[in-house]
Amino acid sequence: MKQIGIMGGTFDPIHIGHLLAAETALDACQLDEVWFIPTNVPPLKEGVQGADAEMRLRLVRLAIAGEPRFKAHPIELERGGVSYSFDTISELMEREPGCTFAYIIGSDRIHDLPKWHRIDELAERIRFIGVERPGEPVQLNRLPEHLRHRVTLVEMPPMGISSTDIRRRRMAGRSIRYLVPEPVYSEITKEGLYEPRRND
Repeated sequence: MKQIGIMGGTFDPIHIGHLLAAETALDACQLDEVWFIPTNVPPLKEGVQGADAEMRLRLVRLAIAGEPRFKAHPIELERGGVSYSFDTISELMEREPGCTFAYIIGSDRIHDLPKWHRIDELAERIRFIGVERPGEPVQLNRLPEHLRHRVTLVEMPPMGISSTDIRRRRMAGRSIRYLVPEPVYSEITKEGLYEPRRND
């Protein structure tokens, strides 16, 4: 069976922290591939996105173009509506019977697992790879026992980068170079993404 890691998120924009988390999970858990799945509408995240769905998918494709084990998958954008991981995994398992799946999630999201849609059924189907970030310790004992045993923790090198911070920097006219891969930086600059809105 092919071992596939799933990286979900708005990727608004994708940055080198996402790529490092994917590489860390790929290496530590001996995955065959990591699939990046941009969220259409996130169920647990609030706030207005800066780029539309097609642009976010394009940025992901630009970011991962140099790594053949990384793939961009538009399944949640094609399905539309709120993006529930349970629905995505159900569809992927039907489409790809030769694959097993694991969700790669940051330490900031692990404690939210009990809030996920149909989490008990989801946890029966897949495992979770929790990428621990420095300064964000994971307390697995906070999770119900049946979830706790479905999480494998891997340690990620220190990197304090977030998509929110990148958008704020652009809004403030500050540089984001080297926070995102160079092709992503070029596309963001070319398209004028995340810049302050001008009142005409």
